[in-house]
This record gives sequence, C-alpha cells and structure tokens, in this order.
Amino acid sequence: MNDPKNSDQSNAGAPARDYLWLHLRDLPYFRAILRSVEAHFYQAFTLQAPVLDVGCGDGHFASVTFERPLDVGLDPWAGPIRQAARLKGYRSLVQGDGGQMPFPSQYFGSAVSNSVLEHIPHVRSVLAETQRVLRPGALFLFCVPNPGYLRELAISGLLQRLGLRGLGNAYTEWFRRMSRVHHAEPVEVWRAWLEDAGFRLERWWHYFPPSAMRALEWGHYLGAPTLLPHALTGRWILAPYHWNLALTRRLVSGYAQAAPHPQGVFTFYVARKPA
Repeated sequence: MNDPKNSDQSNAGAPARDYLWLHLRDLPYFRAILRSVEAHFYQAFTLQAPVLDVGCGDGHFASVTFERPLDVGLDPWAGPIRQAARLKGYRSLVQGDGGQMPFPSQYFGSAVSNSVLEHIPHVRSVLAETQRVLRPGALFLFCVPNPGYLRELAISGLLQRLGLRGLGNAYTEWFRRMSRVHHAEPVEVWRAWLEDAGFRLERWWHYFPPSAMRALEWGHYLGAPTLLPHALTGRWILAPYHWNLALTRRLVSGYAQAAPHPQGVFTFYVARKPA
C-alpha cells in the first residue's frame, strides 16, 4: 500500500465544484441529484490518511467528490473494480468482502462508505471489520437510507389512497428488492449497531426530502432509455454536454439541495473509533 505521509484528504479551501453537473454528465439524473448532495457533505471533513472506501463500486463518486485519490477502494465485485481503475479515484484497489477485510488492524486513518451499507446483508460484520482496520480516533463517515426511503414512495402512496393496500405493499417490497436495499433503518438501530462494533456516533442528519425521493423514484422509469447505451458502450450519457443536459439540469436542480431536512429519507452519519 502507498505511503500515507502528507496525504490527508481535505477539500478545505479548494474552489467550489459543481457537483450536480459533474454527476449529471455521467449518470442518470436520479442518481446524480442524490450523489451531488452527498458529495457536498464530505467537504466539511478532513479525512486522515490512509483513507479506506468501504464499497467503492465503480469509483465514480470518489473520482468526482475528492480533490485527490483516496488511498484504498474495497469492493467484492471484479467488474466495478475494473471500472474504478479507469477513473483513477484511488491509489490502490482491492477486491474483497467487507466482512473479512484483507488489511492489518489499525492501518487506516479514516474510512468512508457512500450509500453502500444498506445493500449488505451482513452489515454488522462489515462495521466490526471497519472498526478493526481503523486507528484509534479515526473518523468513519457513511450515509444510508432510513425508513422514509420506502415510506415516501409515490406509487405506493397512490395505490394506498385508492384503497389498494395489498398492491401498495407489494410495490414497496418490489422497489426495495429492485434497489437492493436490505437495511432502511432508523437512527436508533444504526447507533446500536455502531456501538456494538466499537464506534461512537458523534453526529447525524437526515437529508433528501420526500419530494426529492419521489423524483428519484420516477427517475428509475424515466431513465430507462439510458440502459441500452450503457449496455452497448458502458456510458449512461452519450452526449455529456451542457447543450444536451441544460433542460434536465433546470428541471432537477431544485432537488439537489445539500442541506439537512427533518423528513429526509437518507441519513448521513459521523462515527468515530474511540481513541
């Protein structure tokens, strides 16, 4: 692994970046609005090196969000690891299970996990392993959906109002499985899981209000035309230019508000391994 000296990750003092545009030019709009909000939140923190990304995926988020490459990206799947290598958002990439990390104890100075932990059935093992590989005093920043993610679905709500409760519940369950969300838990559950793993929860806030969630929900269907070009070329957006995306940006920019919201359907967590 690379020498971590003098490589702490901080965007403090850097020029403000247009995170909505940086995501919108590469991703379907519903992913772009959520990721742009989350990218803003990380700018408030200095991540001590070496930095671990638990569940780096295709590496797009890290390549856009952080001023310099993160030290290590970990993901269990070979395909996303190959994509992340092309985007150069990490100094090192490792294929491995977050529940059995191939790293020495107390190696990393901080860790992040962006909208990943909700997809992992054995998430408590991943939390324990993350705590093991972090140094005492290290930050762990992550975000996940909360119960509002499933409660605020537009189509479920419509079916419920029409008296079709069974269909509404079936749609909610289908959407959960389609988006591969195993955990949409309240803060109290995450606090208990973090404490069991040896972390201390310092702060948290909800974000992404119900109106934005419904825009995200509809985006899964409105974004269907991007599936074919992605399958053929590996790119979601074939013309990533302002002239092509100006109208989309105008329509969705109101949903990309990087601010806490009391009814937000996602939650950002600031945890720390005690010194």
